[in-house]
Amino acid sequence: MCAKLLILDDEVDMLSLLETIITGRTEHKVTASNNPLELEELMAANDFDLVITDLKMLGRDGLEVMERVHQKDNSIPVVIITAYGSLESAQEAVRKGAYDYITKPFRKEQVLLATERALEWRRMTLENRRLKGQG
Repeated sequence: MCAKLLILDDEVDMLSLLETIITGRTEHKVTASNNPLELEELMAANDFDLVITDLKMLGRDGLEVMERVHQKDNSIPVVIITAYGSLESAQEAVRKGAYDYITKPFRKEQVLLATERALEWRRMTLENRRLKGQG
């Protein structure tokens, strides 16, 4: 299945790397932005299936991005990537609703596995909602 992904990171090189990893090994469509303040505009124009965001960005951090994504649609999983990883920040992110948390440096396989697992979780969540609506 081809999914639509949004990647937010204020480092252009990291955006390019993540986009290359995902589009090189999957059929997913990627929208990438180095400006987290564009989130609402991008979400209004697209129906994303997954958001991947850096934790520390200028203008808006990854936890705020996640909060705004979930305000629009809480079935969209958010994967947070950070160079400032700690057990405490990972626990906070997951407690606040992050689907997954990846620390830099990461392996390509980590990103691909987290992406596919998050998309499968979204598919199951939407199917569950659909079935409950039929009951």
